[in-house]
Amino acid sequence: MAPRDFDIDGLATYLHLTPPQVTRMATRGKLPGRRVGGQWRFSEAEIHHWLEDRIGASEDDDALAHMEGLLKNKAAGDTEIRIGELLPIEAIAIPLDARTRQSAITRMVELAAQTGWLWDPERMAEAVRARETLQSTALDNGIALLHPRRPQPGILERPFVALGRTATGIPFGATRGALTDLFFLICSVDDKQHLRTLARLCRLIGDADLLADIRNGEHVSAVRAIIEDYEMRHFE
Repeated sequence: MAPRDFDIDGLATYLHLTPPQVTRMATRGKLPGRRVGGQWRFSEAEIHHWLEDRIGASEDDDALAHMEGLLKNKAAGDTEIRIGELLPIEAIAIPLDARTRQSAITRMVELAAQTGWLWDPERMAEAVRARETLQSTALDNGIALLHPRRPQPGILERPFVALGRTATGIPFGATRGALTDLFFLICSVDDKQHLRTLARLCRLIGDADLLADIRNGEHVSAVRAIIEDYEMRHFE
């Protein structure tokens, strides 16, 4: 599907804002847009990058609310995002054998490649490292949401998520110096699916009880069952 441009009203609906709010944000330079014939136009791809940059390395409540709108505004053919369904058993490692930032990325990509759905692990690892160089995706609750800057449809058979839990926390770049022990790797084939997956993950990891259960899960099938049960109870 070709990328589209939004007008003020279309973007307001997309982000669950009012048209005046979108106009103010655009006028103040808080949204990536341009004027065409005196009217604001917003590239869908640029809006996706704007959202990803705000939420991928922060706990920005406004950005999260906008991204949650993507989950609600499903187009025809869109399926419900379920992390449990995107997370195959073979893409979970407990423990993940990593003690450094670089080894965590390498091991997570190797883990993802075990599914057979990732055809070029080296290219994925390079893309994830490049994204982390821009700004760490580590959050202060001990989670890192690894992903490339752009989706990688050329090296993926399908979208999926990998999860690794290290035996102890490692330094990964969280803003307040918190150590990271839970790593999600988001493997997406298009921008919208990537953002919807990221939004769902951010909702999940915002629940401290769920994180405690994931950290205490004794084996990979138990951890996936914990996530599936949580989604069944909260996202029906």
